[in-house]
Amino acid sequence: MPAGLIALALGGFGIGLTEFVITGLLPEVAADYGVTESTAGWLVTGYALAVIVGALGLTAATTRLPRKQVLVGLLVLFVVGNALSAAAPTYGAMMVGRVVAALCHGAFFGIGSVVASGMVARERRASAVALMFTGLTASNVLGVPFGTFLGQALGWRATFWTIAAIGVVALVGVVVLVPAVRAPEQPSLVRELGAFRSGQVWLSLGITVLGYGGMFGAFTYIAYTLTSVSGFAASTVPWLLVLFGIGLFVGNFVGGKAAARSIEGTLLVVLSSLTVVLALFAVVATSPVLTVVALVFMGAFGFATVPALQTRVMTHAEHAPTLASGANIAAFNLGNALGAWIGGLTIAAGLGYTSPIWAGAGITVVSVALTAVAATIGRRHRRDAPAGGTGSVAIV
Repeated sequence: MPAGLIALALGGFGIGLTEFVITGLLPEVAADYGVTESTAGWLVTGYALAVIVGALGLTAATTRLPRKQVLVGLLVLFVVGNALSAAAPTYGAMMVGRVVAALCHGAFFGIGSVVASGMVARERRASAVALMFTGLTASNVLGVPFGTFLGQALGWRATFWTIAAIGVVALVGVVVLVPAVRAPEQPSLVRELGAFRSGQVWLSLGITVLGYGGMFGAFTYIAYTLTSVSGFAASTVPWLLVLFGIGLFVGNFVGGKAAARSIEGTLLVVLSSLTVVLALFAVVATSPVLTVVALVFMGAFGFATVPALQTRVMTHAEHAPTLASGANIAAFNLGNALGAWIGGLTIAAGLGYTSPIWAGAGITVVSVALTAVAATIGRRHRRDAPAGGTGSVAIV
């Protein structure tokens, strides 16, 4: 694999750390600012919504710019946002910092996915995308637990200052290792928007929203589930997140290999398994031992979907993948926002700290049905395409 993929993974590590570390620090942040759990959860939801804006707006605005320069600029924005978060004197200021950092997230992974897939042969694209997203999984295996531990020991602000420093390292890595490769065709916003004439692109986005949203909705309030339901001490949460991160890492690797063979088959199997795991997790959450097992499997099946989801949308927007790729990153985070919002509603309604997990299972089962519909339509279209004339524009 090209060294540039390692640099992209390094950038993904820093950005993933910003997104996920807040979940382990929500109790500390809520106490510091004197807000409720559900209000603190808006730091997750607000971030996710800002990712959507950045994924679509910044990707569209930078379509004609060299991709490497765009990636560098996005990492600068990332560093600034985390520095603002670390220094924020109020909850509102903290939200501003989260939003600024989030604006780079979607565009970085969207453009980075296109750059990564362009570095390798066609048959290795899913593996290349998976390698880039390894940075995201590594942020959970190593970064999130360490960040949670650091925040509990030295205060949550120390965690965000550390993330800003990691962003600087990632910035240097992209500058040094990512080649300034020109796109095969002159980028055009009109051409990129044309990708959304494909119904399969829209179906891919819907699957991403629901498939990822179910897992993340359950994960957003995981610190409360682990301490208030499973009975773990707050000091053990970072180490439990290590196990969750190991699940993510393994799932991303296996999911990338499986997606290289069959995208549709991978999604159907993995999303169905994730639904079962979430439902079982909600049932066994009072058992510390079974909670640990469920946490690992939730991470594994939750992230095994990512290479297939990202590759699927780029496959159906092959001639103009940049904006569609960014839109799929937006869809990931729309799912994050949806899951966190619904989970917060269930807690606010007094349904307990396992209710976000049940809600996640419900969201995920809908994604299974949508995947089956998309696969059926795709097979029918491929079967009918030769008799349909040109078949040049996918409208299904």
